[in-house]
Amino acid sequence: MRVTGKNTIVKKCFEKICRNQKASIFVLLKILKFHTMNKAELIAKIADDAGVTKTQANDALDSFIEAVTKTLKGGGKVTLVGFGTFSVSKRAARNGRNPQTGAVIKIKAKKVARFKAGKELSSKL
Repeated sequence: MRVTGKNTIVKKCFEKICRNQKASIFVLLKILKFHTMNKAELIAKIADDAGVTKTQANDALDSFIEAVTKTLKGGGKVTLVGFGTFSVSKRAARNGRNPQTGAVIKIKAKKVARFKAGKELSSKL
């Protein structure tokens, strides 16, 4: 049996299953279920879907990340209807514990990036 496509993880897993007769297709499905896409894979997917080069896709993704970052730094939020909303959340200062010694430590207040999935995205999951 031959596996085609660009996803090397699928190929490697399928080849491993083919070599080991005791393994099943469910192992492959379990592995794929927990696969995390990295930036390079996302760029390749964008380039393939949009019919542009990987360099152009990388520039577009970098531009998106930069725009979201600048907006969040300015205190705003970015809403993509159907996908979700990027916003800034404030975490209050609090006391924590050092797990090795048990000593109480002070954790400073800070701002963190937050993403809330939109209704359309949530329904597809």
